[in-house]
Amino acid sequence: MDYKKIIASMTLEEKASLCSGRDFWHTKAVKSQKIPEIMVSDGPHGLRKQPASQDHLGNFESIKAVCFPAACATAASFDRTLLNKMGKALGAECQAENVSTILGPAVNIKRSPLCGRNFEYFSEDPMVAAELSGALIKGIQSKNIGTSIKHFLANNQETRRLTESAEVDERTLREIYLAAFEGAVKNAKPWTVMCSYNRINGLHASENKTYLTDILRDEWGFDGVVMSDWGAVNERVKGLAAGLDLEMPGSYGVNDREIIAAVEKGSLSVKTLDNTVERILKWIDRYTSKKQKDAKWDKDADHELAGKIETESAVLLKNEDGVLPLDHNDTIAVIGRFAKAPRYQGGGSSHINSYKVTSFMDAAKGKGHDLVYADGYDVDKDEVDRTLITKAVNIAKKSDVAVIFAGLPDVFESEGYDRSHMRLPENQNALIEEVLGVQPNVIVVLHNGSAVEMPWADKVKGIFEMYLGGQNVGTAEYDLLFGKANPSGRLPETFPVKLSDNPSYLNFPGYNDTVKYAEGVFVGYRYYDTKEANVLFPFGHGLSYTTYKYSNLKLSKRKIKAGDPLTVSVDVTNVGRMAGKEVVQLYVAAPQDGIPRPVHELRGFDKVSLKAGETKTVTFELDSRAFAYWNQDIHDWYVAAGDYGIEVGSSSRDIQYMKKVNIESAVKLPMTITENTCFGDLLGDPKYADVLKPLINSYLHIDKKEKPKSSDAISDRMAQEMLKFTPLRCVISFGDGEYDHEKLARAIKNLQEIYDKK
Repeated sequence: MDYKKIIASMTLEEKASLCSGRDFWHTKAVKSQKIPEIMVSDGPHGLRKQPASQDHLGNFESIKAVCFPAACATAASFDRTLLNKMGKALGAECQAENVSTILGPAVNIKRSPLCGRNFEYFSEDPMVAAELSGALIKGIQSKNIGTSIKHFLANNQETRRLTESAEVDERTLREIYLAAFEGAVKNAKPWTVMCSYNRINGLHASENKTYLTDILRDEWGFDGVVMSDWGAVNERVKGLAAGLDLEMPGSYGVNDREIIAAVEKGSLSVKTLDNTVERILKWIDRYTSKKQKDAKWDKDADHELAGKIETESAVLLKNEDGVLPLDHNDTIAVIGRFAKAPRYQGGGSSHINSYKVTSFMDAAKGKGHDLVYADGYDVDKDEVDRTLITKAVNIAKKSDVAVIFAGLPDVFESEGYDRSHMRLPENQNALIEEVLGVQPNVIVVLHNGSAVEMPWADKVKGIFEMYLGGQNVGTAEYDLLFGKANPSGRLPETFPVKLSDNPSYLNFPGYNDTVKYAEGVFVGYRYYDTKEANVLFPFGHGLSYTTYKYSNLKLSKRKIKAGDPLTVSVDVTNVGRMAGKEVVQLYVAAPQDGIPRPVHELRGFDKVSLKAGETKTVTFELDSRAFAYWNQDIHDWYVAAGDYGIEVGSSSRDIQYMKKVNIESAVKLPMTITENTCFGDLLGDPKYADVLKPLINSYLHIDKKEKPKSSDAISDRMAQEMLKFTPLRCVISFGDGEYDHEKLARAIKNLQEIYDKK
């Protein structure tokens, strides 16, 4: 397709028409140019294709499809290969259903456990989000189906999501919120990017040139289409000028006419419009030119795949006294409605119309187990039902072990609103406590899209976190509980003891239309580990039915220059009796002698499969970004000189080995020395000694015949410490009279010249 030739022959009205959707799910066709419409569809974890055109929140029923585990679960797999396989299945489904682009994945950071849409998001860590979403994108797009990575940018809550302004400093955006998108955009190259509803530092994401063009396109090299989230457009012409190509859904021609008027008035250039149209044409052509005819998909095969993915993603949080796996000969009390009707997905635009659902009870049927069942609670209510609890207690009392299937009902977390607390329903907490009163062997199996408080965690013997595990969650539960599979999931987020421990607690969801990200880069484990705070379960935590041993940590070099790569390797051995998979995590601990930085940050992870007794070497390649922070003075990544810890372990709180590498930095940060520069800012460098010494002597009255009488209130130590934070100008006020402003200015000039020559 000759895009420029087509654009040259299009009318202004035709160009403008391509910049918005025909309805909720289709672009507009341009018949005179033989440009077809294409369809997009919701579904980061399944295909939500709707025959009806006017709906985006699930009011109209969608086609029967396969619901895979949500991102909250698949992120816990820490498995790029698994996400890629899931992506290929989703891509094949889209081909069969004539969908050009699937609206996902969603990679927004889990800033607060309360965000109602956390179930769609991967992690509190940007590397996990970028790596796993990138693998999913590559899988989907390998089938010539587009993705729309979302929601760009700083969309971390549902409260007032169309109007609130996320107030975030430059460093925090770069290191946390932009970084989650950056890796996926650069490495996986999604066909489209979806901008978010919210404002960023006062300006709507849909008309924010800094992010849509300067960073996304010019810096990261994105060459695809930027589309709006559904209803995110504030001022259409400003948005188009900023880099927003496609408005979804359409506005019945209202905003198209505004584009036409702006071009005719000269307030919007034809070149800007033509560039937008060209990107949209390339996107349409990319799909239609390689569209598969008569493509089919196997729902049963994808159902089985969904179960396998969830098996790899579930996290065994606790296994006291080896209560798991379950003994096939035991009488087992199965308690909780989620054992028969599991909660396996979230509400809102990603809700899949599953063609079938397999529960734990379905999976266990006919397997010869001695299972007794009780509902335990009413899913639709919060209050305690004494009759239901009494029945559950009675069967638990007569059994060898009780397995309670608990979690958050649909109404507790959904797109459109945030949670108000982190608790499970009161009837479920009461149920667990009362069963514990009669049964010492209690296992809790959780179904939820984000972290929850567990006031009973130290009393139960086993906890499985299934997250929202897709329509075949029951098969995964059965295989894991009975030891037919070895759990290998790890937490992609920290579980705090209580909500008020979370770093965003005092600033979520903000006030009126403003939310301040006052915690800065200290999100999730970056905060908890730096603060040395107690947590319920740390980031990266997860148990296995076998045991792993780390050894032989090696660094390719012990001293490097900033910008040089570093190779890290470690041996991991399965010292247990069962085959399993370990998630090896590498953290970098930056020197803590300058700008505030987290005590350590995840810079690598790999999931390795090990037979019993087997050893494998896991290798990581670290580039300069692994050691850098975003310096707001130079507006760039900066690696400070010093010793960096290379930590390897199985969670952020379980570091097995650590070695240090020394990094020499050649980049000089800008500095302007003035009368208000403190002595301490210069004392560490011997190059300043000759100029500083007379200033210090004058300030401290050293080497003078007539010294001020010393006071018991001021010790030599106090004087030296106070000097560090004393500005140079104080040598005039508190010195011995040796310096006036003119002489001090000459000294400052000499100091600046020394700095500039460094």
